[in-house]
Amino acid sequence: MSDKNKNNNSSLSSTEGTRQNNAINNEALNRFKNRRSSLSLDDYIAGIKNGDRTILSRAITLIESTKSSHRELAQNIIEQCLPEAGNSIRVGITGVPGVGKSTFIESMGNHILEEGHNLAVLAIDPSSMRSRGSILGDKTRMETLANHGNAFIRPSPTGGSLGGVARKTRETIYLCEAAGYDTIFIETVGVGQSETAVHSMVDFFLLLMLAGAGDELQGIKRGVMEMADAIAINKIDEASKKAVSQAVREYKNALHLYPEDQSGWRPEVTTCSAVTEKGIPEIWTLIQEYVRLTKDNGYFQDKRNRQAKHWMYDTISNRLREHFYENKAVQKQKDQIEQQVLNGEISSFKAAHQLLELYFKSK
Repeated sequence: MSDKNKNNNSSLSSTEGTRQNNAINNEALNRFKNRRSSLSLDDYIAGIKNGDRTILSRAITLIESTKSSHRELAQNIIEQCLPEAGNSIRVGITGVPGVGKSTFIESMGNHILEEGHNLAVLAIDPSSMRSRGSILGDKTRMETLANHGNAFIRPSPTGGSLGGVARKTRETIYLCEAAGYDTIFIETVGVGQSETAVHSMVDFFLLLMLAGAGDELQGIKRGVMEMADAIAINKIDEASKKAVSQAVREYKNALHLYPEDQSGWRPEVTTCSAVTEKGIPEIWTLIQEYVRLTKDNGYFQDKRNRQAKHWMYDTISNRLREHFYENKAVQKQKDQIEQQVLNGEISSFKAAHQLLELYFKSK
């Protein structure tokens, strides 16, 4: 028995194996850590303008962060990128649950990429109000786009706050445009409040619908229909011709009830199948026609100017709200005053005035 196993009381003996080298290259690991933690403002700007998707993603993460230091750096990045932004077509895409938004976006996106465009997809993803958890599954549902060198997909969890996500999405658009993406798709959660926010940051608003799903207009709010620049009936490969024709007729009748938009554009109803790609090129042509018309009559830039003004005041409102809740005097008394409201000791209005008084006195 070898000296090595002399004092081994186990009935099993083993021989010493060959020592393996460390699989991790510590030098490379340290370089990676330093690179991740040492990006300067100039590094971010250069990376974004060179189309570096990794740096673009990190810059967007700064925008989404709630840390004050990240917020300040993010704003500096946005300001530096602003001169390079604005040269894109911004398209909002929404629709009822199950309409096939992700499949449609992948099909339309592939068509656009084949024409030589660069595409960024910003998907506002639903989050749980309880856990703040989010599915963020758009990258898996858009596999072809996710692997294309000229496409960039970024899901943003709502975290229960559509306003916050909309504001961050607006800022993300600027960075994507500075990175060279000439077409921006913004996919919304569904038919609801998020559409209003998204409509205020896009050039063209597309509403996807289904045929043969019962009452064609059920669940469609009047406001969403009014915002649509076009309605596309998707999944026509799964519906009968009669159902598709009926849906087209009903949507056209509904759109005719609304007054003509200032853009001079009359919203159209079209059909498509994201699976077979039938009708997809025609919808892209429709979007391009809208852009040409509104640029020629001046509406395109006028709309963007009004959107910029809206987001200026929206940012002020949201920053004041954040500043209010960050106030130490408010934080100290908020729970106590809230409990008084719950106990019925004071009204909600008086409680609000008390907290505002605390806020203003602490200035």
